[in-house]
Amino acid sequence: MDLRDKEGRMYHIQVKPGEIGEYVLIPGDPQRSKKIAKYFDNPKLIANNREYITYTGFINDTKVSVCSTGIGGPSTAIAIEELVACGAKTIIRVGTCGGIDLNVKTGDLIIPQAAIRMDGTSKEYAPIEFPAVADIDIINALVEASNNLNNEYHVGIIQSKDSFYGQHNPDRMPISEELKMKWEAWKKLGVLSSEMECSTLFTLGSFLHIRTGAILLAILNQERDTHNIDHKTYFDTENSIKTAIDAVKILIKKDNSM
Repeated sequence: MDLRDKEGRMYHIQVKPGEIGEYVLIPGDPQRSKKIAKYFDNPKLIANNREYITYTGFINDTKVSVCSTGIGGPSTAIAIEELVACGAKTIIRVGTCGGIDLNVKTGDLIIPQAAIRMDGTSKEYAPIEFPAVADIDIINALVEASNNLNNEYHVGIIQSKDSFYGQHNPDRMPISEELKMKWEAWKKLGVLSSEMECSTLFTLGSFLHIRTGAILLAILNQERDTHNIDHKTYFDTENSIKTAIDAVKILIKKDNSM
């Protein structure tokens, strides 16, 4: 079924081929699209529909775009499917997360190597045994950018889930024991943080044969709070945005040299 309109615009994101670049940044928060677009040369608002706000501009004379996805796997998968149909080949999530590992401080950045698929959307694309893994070129570019910017960052495994309140108030849930058991498992396995979109992004990346990755800001760490370790919240996404922009520059340079 083709749900494009007469102009060829995708049904949800309202973008058509030719209006976006091959490099696309995807924040969850629609308001973050504008924050990211200010780092582009000549940014232009392409579409504003539902949770999807899209800008296109240039970085080092290369067309790039940003498109918000809203919260969670279903809306993220829709955005990825439609962005790829319009020409996206490299997609990097610029998001937030909550720390799990005690070494993750609020304000730190997380560069996921892979995501635990505790979501529902990715299961409609691949069997649960299939890993959700980020692209190594994107991981390396984000590490290089983080080092250049002197970031406090961590590289490793994260967890993606569907229920925000299942994590933050598991005792009220009918499956509270299962949720708490898995949370303890993630802690023992050294999982860095929890969020809601990366497992979908990485799984679709494999299926659609595109590069995917993510840079996540730790806005809190409930485990540090539980252990009374200098816990606070941190919501300034500017550093994670700068890191993503620098990583795109690194990728563009590397891709153009090949």
